[in-house]
Amino acid sequence: MGNADTKLHFRKAVIQLTTKTQTVEMKLPDGSLSCSPEDMKCREKQGKHRSRFIIEPVEATDDVFWDQFWADSSTTIQDVFALVPAAEIRAVREESPSNLATLCYKAVERLVQGAESSCPTEKERQIVLNCTRLLTRVLPYIFEDADWRGFFWSTVPGAGRAGCLDEDSDDEEARPLAESLLLAVADLLFCPDFTVQSHKKSSPDSAEDIQTLDSCEYIWEAGVGFAQSPLLNYVHDLNRHALPLFTSLLNVVCAYDPVGYGIPYNHLLFSDYREQLVEQAVQILIVTLEQETKTAASVALQALDASTSPAAVEEQEPAGPENLFVNYLSRIHREEDLNFILKGLARLLNNPLVQTYLPRSTKRIHFYQELLILFWKFCDFNKKFLFFVLKSSDVLDVLVPILFYLNDARADQSRVGLMHIGVFILLLLSGERNFGVRLNKPYTLRVPMDIPVFTGTHADLLVVIFHKIITSGHQRLQPLFDCLLTIIVNISPYLKSLSMVAANKMLHLLEAFSTPWFLFSSPQNHHLVFFLLEVFNNIIQYQFDGNCNLVYATIRKRTVFHQLANLPSDTASIQKALQKKKKSGITRNNSTETESMEGSRPAVPAEPGTLKTSLEATPGIDKITEKSQVSQDGTMVAVPHSDCPQTTADSSAGAGASDTESNSERDHEVYHAESEPAKSRLSSISSAAAWSANTDWVLSWKAKLPLQTIMRLLQVLVPQVEKICIDKGLTDESEILKFLQHGTLVGLLPVPHPILIRKYQANAGTAMWFRTYMWGVIYLRNVDPPVWYDTDIKLFEIQRI
Repeated sequence: MGNADTKLHFRKAVIQLTTKTQTVEMKLPDGSLSCSPEDMKCREKQGKHRSRFIIEPVEATDDVFWDQFWADSSTTIQDVFALVPAAEIRAVREESPSNLATLCYKAVERLVQGAESSCPTEKERQIVLNCTRLLTRVLPYIFEDADWRGFFWSTVPGAGRAGCLDEDSDDEEARPLAESLLLAVADLLFCPDFTVQSHKKSSPDSAEDIQTLDSCEYIWEAGVGFAQSPLLNYVHDLNRHALPLFTSLLNVVCAYDPVGYGIPYNHLLFSDYREQLVEQAVQILIVTLEQETKTAASVALQALDASTSPAAVEEQEPAGPENLFVNYLSRIHREEDLNFILKGLARLLNNPLVQTYLPRSTKRIHFYQELLILFWKFCDFNKKFLFFVLKSSDVLDVLVPILFYLNDARADQSRVGLMHIGVFILLLLSGERNFGVRLNKPYTLRVPMDIPVFTGTHADLLVVIFHKIITSGHQRLQPLFDCLLTIIVNISPYLKSLSMVAANKMLHLLEAFSTPWFLFSSPQNHHLVFFLLEVFNNIIQYQFDGNCNLVYATIRKRTVFHQLANLPSDTASIQKALQKKKKSGITRNNSTETESMEGSRPAVPAEPGTLKTSLEATPGIDKITEKSQVSQDGTMVAVPHSDCPQTTADSSAGAGASDTESNSERDHEVYHAESEPAKSRLSSISSAAAWSANTDWVLSWKAKLPLQTIMRLLQVLVPQVEKICIDKGLTDESEILKFLQHGTLVGLLPVPHPILIRKYQANAGTAMWFRTYMWGVIYLRNVDPPVWYDTDIKLFEIQRI
């Protein structure tokens, strides 16, 4: 604010809200209830506070009093949050509800007036900003109370469709307060010389009329639907009808370049006024693109309930209004628009990966989680965009930063949501053949990550990082193991050449997951072995010629396959394995790795006290994917769910838990053998206590292990390799690799099996997960001002690490 006196006057006005009352008659749109919030409170509390309502009321027409909040001073958002404490907002709501109702109505009224006048003067613009800041502070506390949640959709008698007070207006034509607010804000977002640059010279006497101008001519940034970039004015950015608003938000995000001309340390020399606008734009986009009508969630619930016919569900759940933003997004189809969006998102996602010789010389953005949510929504709502992403190597510009974020966040429990959305995006992409093909492009970037140095392809990078996540990630990532291996299964038929580093990582995973005590510890653990064997079979059957490294690693670790084929199933052996619990599984210490990349930093846990949000559990892999078989012409044919060998084997296990529960119940000692919390983890799992491995259960899935192809390969190649080594006295593996590279198994292997791809399918569980994750990100990212701090948030819980 301007000075201490104006702050004092503003503070006094806030205090007076709790000591003065004024009844404002409210009427809901259906006319079924006609009472004020004060009356509702009085009824609910049976007159407990009635004695407080005899104090002199504040008239709604007392402009001298109400103008203290917005017309007499220039407030900053920090001032408003400091001078209007949460406790006093709740006190006004409980003890003087009519004053709170009048305050909201008067603030909206001033916004409507500002939109109608086009805010030609600086004073009017300041009033609009002050009202906006005050409403931003008050709104969350209104929606805390069940009695107030319908307030903004109620009407104020005397407020016509124009939204302002008119004693002669018809109440039936009154506009709900929320409608007036949203229309006024939408108008003000395209107000010439205030939030956008005017196309012509104007004065306070000749301001452009917002009601008549074409807002499509005032889209904020060049890009989708708008070819010319308007003149930049940071003052307009600080303040910022459906289509122009959608394209403005989208173009502002995708056109943003935090690096600019690349001048070192430019972010320290100059203020970037655009960044805050871009952050707010991407957050508004992901919220407004949230489908609240009958979408993936309700469709999935319908599918889960086989007893309900589609017609019956349709009758029970009437379709809501169309989400115009989703409609506009789904209709984007021009190549230049799709390219603009993809390049813009990829540029921003890669920003934290930019390397220079000067430390910290480039600007770093921090809204990459919002960008990942936006990318997901584009792929989900617009299949043309998804296919455009996959048709060229540009998809790798999205893959690399996602892998970077996954590797960097693997040890940080506060970023488990980031891990999930990154894996979900890769699962969605892996369901398409082109993704696997693009991964064969050599990886030449040298992004500093604490992974082994290797020479290979983007597929090698993916395998190495997935191995790192499984072997050194925290325990809350265990439900993602199925997803990680499913992604590798989906891409495996198209991988032309895995490096030796990646091949050894694959064998290390199989060796750890196939230990008897691990297989017998949970009714679901054997699924991981099935996934890994499917990877080996796909590569041997379809990409044998270029994968001599994997074949060589398989020969070296052939005992793993023999032990798996001869896995004991008698009761005594099962009990002995469970009691032994060899520490040969995946631990932080037993994974032999070469030197990490230069300049890399190890992934570290969150600092104590770090805030995190609770998230919904994610469904199991069989709930979020649909199996499709690749035919000879390349088309996908859906496969019935019961055809999966690893799921049919569970019918005798007697485990009634869902996949999400069972996945998260895997014994943590497998992955962190020296961790004390892991030892107590089993005792806290009720379903594990009710289940124990037995001979029939082991035999039910052991007989279905797909080992025939691998055993045939070992049967043919092991004698040949041993003979060469003896005859030529070979001690160098390069000579063996040359032999394997020129070898062939044509006619010796079983008939190639059909390629099975598991494609992501929208479902109720992930829909709810995405909603809570999105709001959790927005909550934690909006700390200045702390819009939702000390409010009763119902979507998730805030916790400290």
